[in-house]
Amino acid sequence: MARKKKVLQETARKVVTYTNPRSYVAEQFRTLRTNINFSSADGDIRSLVVTSAAPSEGKSTASANLAVVFAQEGKRVLLVDGDMRKPTTHYTFHMGNSQGLSSVLTRQTTIEDAIRPTVVENLDLLTCGPIPPNPAELLASKSMDALIGELKDRYDLVIFDAPPVLSVTDGQILANKCEGTILVVNSGTTEKEMALKAKEAITSSNSRLIGAVLNNFILPKDNYYYQYYGAEK
Repeated sequence: MARKKKVLQETARKVVTYTNPRSYVAEQFRTLRTNINFSSADGDIRSLVVTSAAPSEGKSTASANLAVVFAQEGKRVLLVDGDMRKPTTHYTFHMGNSQGLSSVLTRQTTIEDAIRPTVVENLDLLTCGPIPPNPAELLASKSMDALIGELKDRYDLVIFDAPPVLSVTDGQILANKCEGTILVVNSGTTEKEMALKAKEAITSSNSRLIGAVLNNFILPKDNYYYQYYGAEK
């Protein structure tokens, strides 16, 4: 019980949708969830990629919070750390990373042993596992196709935290294999040209770009929503 409390405290900053669900930020992730749900007229999106143009734009935090709000909706959700170069989800949820996605793809472990529950109800996590020497090849493999198919059979939604699309090809490979992609853009730091190049990279890989998330936008204190949600605890 004490360990669970410590984990909750340590994840509070990143997973605000769980630790502070009435906050303005949490409400924006719920709005994003609604927009994603309405983005497909042919049925629910079962696999989703969250990426960015460059590193440090907040894609991993966005993917974690998005996974939480979908789990809070009652869906069985799996968050997968598809960044096999600089993985971070095991830090976010304070888990080990001795086995994970890379271990499953190289048949060193089973899906059952690699997937672990989080402190969030309905949300499981598949960490990256040991960093492989050939991330792009693993992600592009037939084993990855089979894994995604099996995960979609087990879960209502599978969310991949993918590497930045302009840094390596991994993000484009994942986007091509999934039903939708969300591009995270950091307010004030992401150059317009970089964002446009990232958009082109996603669409050129025959991927469906659902939309973009503007991260770290500072809301004026006289804004109605700031006053409304800021007053809530």
